[in-house]
Amino acid sequence: MADYKRPISFGVSLDPSAGAWDQTQRLARTAENLGLDYLAVQDHPYQPNHLDVWTLISHLAALTDRISFVTDVADMQLRSPVMLAKAAMSLSALTGGRIQLGVGGGGIPDAIASMGGSARRGPDMVAFAEESVGVMRAALTGGVVRLHSPYYSIDGYRAGPPTPKPVGLWLGAQKPRMLAATGRLSDGWISPLNIYVPPREVSSKQQIIDEAALEAGRDPKDLRRVYNVIGTVGDRGDGPGLVGDVQRWVDTLTQWVVQLGFDTFIFWPATDPQHQLTLFADKVVPAVRERVDVIRRGR
Repeated sequence: MADYKRPISFGVSLDPSAGAWDQTQRLARTAENLGLDYLAVQDHPYQPNHLDVWTLISHLAALTDRISFVTDVADMQLRSPVMLAKAAMSLSALTGGRIQLGVGGGGIPDAIASMGGSARRGPDMVAFAEESVGVMRAALTGGVVRLHSPYYSIDGYRAGPPTPKPVGLWLGAQKPRMLAATGRLSDGWISPLNIYVPPREVSSKQQIIDEAALEAGRDPKDLRRVYNVIGTVGDRGDGPGLVGDVQRWVDTLTQWVVQLGFDTFIFWPATDPQHQLTLFADKVVPAVRERVDVIRRGR
């Protein structure tokens, strides 16, 4: 798998737990002050201690000025696609274009059912997700949306409001059918954490996305590739994910850009988030940018 030569970007995942709110605010401000590109918020509303993703992002958007937000990823089985698009476009309009919409088909059917959603699985979930993404794509362009299918009855929704810049629609996917849908329909792939999709499995998944994109008449280079990376910067033993000193992180993330095709990394600190975020932004991010630039320039 080759480098797609897209600009690289970096973000940090924020804890949506209500009890972590003070820390979440500090991390958001630190990430912005240190020049990161994204604040990512996961979406598991059936967890009783989790804040709603849109409510949390809306509040954090008022506390920040520059940094962008991405839902990582919003559960399509618990929110209608036109309302997901409406929420994203509304926040984009209110924040000067600082919103990207990451969505997923819903990975925990029983938990989804506990909130009144349909516990879709297998081919039914994929078909539902494909239709949902199609509806969102239409809505995000600001046009008129009409669809009658087994899943939706939409009679001429006039989408809006206008946004300062396009809202990217990125699809979280892991298995072949959803990966193919990513290539056909979305603006980018959000990979699950590196402990769930390890590097050795990435190339085959990228290939599925690329082949589906080409079959749909799309250029694979136009799709963003996002990797959620849990780990610890520093030698702290056997923690989850990527563990090692700054140099190991720089070498590894550089390799994941130029050999695996990722262009965006969302850091999930496994411990001491404030210190880890500072190390990541101060030491790892600028070094990876420099190394990738050197490699791409052939020096």
